[in-house]
Amino acid sequence: MRRRRGRSPQPLGAWGQIRPFVTMPEINFDKLDKEQVQLLSEMCILIDENDNKIGADTKKNCHLNENIDKGLLHRAFSVFLFNDENKLLLQQRSDAKITFPGCFTNSCCSHPLSNPGELEENDAIGVRRAAQRRLKAELGIPMEEVLPEEFTYLTRMYYKAQSDGIWGEHEIDYILFLKKNVTLNPDPNEIKSYSYVSKEELKELLKKAANGEVKLTPWFKIISEAFLFKWWDNLNHLSQFIDHDKIHRM
Repeated sequence: MRRRRGRSPQPLGAWGQIRPFVTMPEINFDKLDKEQVQLLSEMCILIDENDNKIGADTKKNCHLNENIDKGLLHRAFSVFLFNDENKLLLQQRSDAKITFPGCFTNSCCSHPLSNPGELEENDAIGVRRAAQRRLKAELGIPMEEVLPEEFTYLTRMYYKAQSDGIWGEHEIDYILFLKKNVTLNPDPNEIKSYSYVSKEELKELLKKAANGEVKLTPWFKIISEAFLFKWWDNLNHLSQFIDHDKIHRM
């Protein structure tokens, strides 16, 4: 599971119009890998292609390509967190993440777990609780600053993507929006760098990704290209985009 240490990230400010990301301090990759491996024992929620619960399995089993190829599918979420200047918080995943290490992505991406609180489906409250938990774990946002009922649950997206020859993702992803100023204290075991960006700065980052200068997570690339900017243009009027019946097949 050990990954070799890569080069330090180039400050985004050197790429033209994008402000520098805040780079997290150097960490012990041996310790990081142990922590990431421990997370593989978490129990994800297994679902069918219509998002009906059918069981539970470990994060490890859910992310092995050999199981994904057999149809193993789990529930996930993606949080898009904006500040009061309408800037979006982006993060770069740690180099020791099991899937898509070092890739830039949206504010927080993870999975609800197979426990009573996060299995509850009414108005996606279980997914919202999972988002609150992971915002605390990854970004250090106090849980009282991001209450489950404050997230706007927009819609769901189905996708499948390989990270490497062993690991991948196969998810139905709940899209959650939140506009709020929060306290950040990111965990370097989870996040390599982070920054709030404008629409123009994100478009510049997408161009760099298209040129192979940076890597994006596949779900963030799909959402950015298909949906994000029209939602971003209407942060105060998101209700028109809420669709809890449709699952976008990407």
